[in-house]
Amino acid sequence: MRLVPTWALLSSGSAPVVLIGGWLIAAHLEGPAYDPVTQTISVLAAYGARGFWVMTSALAALGVCHLCTALGLRPAALPGRLALGAGGITAVVVALLPPPSSGGSLSHGTVAGVGFAFLAVWPVLAAHRSATAPWGLRPVPAFTATAVMLGSAAWFMIEMEQDGAAGVAERLVTAIQSVWPFVVVASCLWHRHRRPVPQ
Repeated sequence: MRLVPTWALLSSGSAPVVLIGGWLIAAHLEGPAYDPVTQTISVLAAYGARGFWVMTSALAALGVCHLCTALGLRPAALPGRLALGAGGITAVVVALLPPPSSGGSLSHGTVAGVGFAFLAVWPVLAAHRSATAPWGLRPVPAFTATAVMLGSAAWFMIEMEQDGAAGVAERLVTAIQSVWPFVVVASCLWHRHRRPVPQ
């Protein structure tokens, strides 16, 4: 199994930092008018929002991080790497399609939904059945990660329909999706130190 370059740890570790840091700074700039419990991250990236440039930059940076991680995650199965990379591309496109200051945006929502889907299924698509595979690429952790992502995405949809805690639900699913690539890369690097393998 091929090795993961150490720079992939930087790209995967930066993903949750830029995403969470982006929404925290953008929410701070927006002030008390913004409710992170009920309002989504997209509100922070909307035209006219005070933190528009912060949230837009964070989404674009998140996409670049996922693309770099997909490039470096060589032990993962190719379909999983492609799905992770596609999730990165959709994050960049979401940044390029900010919603209006009021009302929804079909293009923004559609691309965001496609991105959620890619980032939810990539762990399963990247998994290996080999007992010698790194922990993060084994079937049980991969299926568990995908199930948790899909479950939290379903919760987000329910909260959106009920005008409930959509902000909390969205932050949960996006945080999980941004952290999992780091977990997988870290497990690959740890596996390499425990069991050296040829390239």
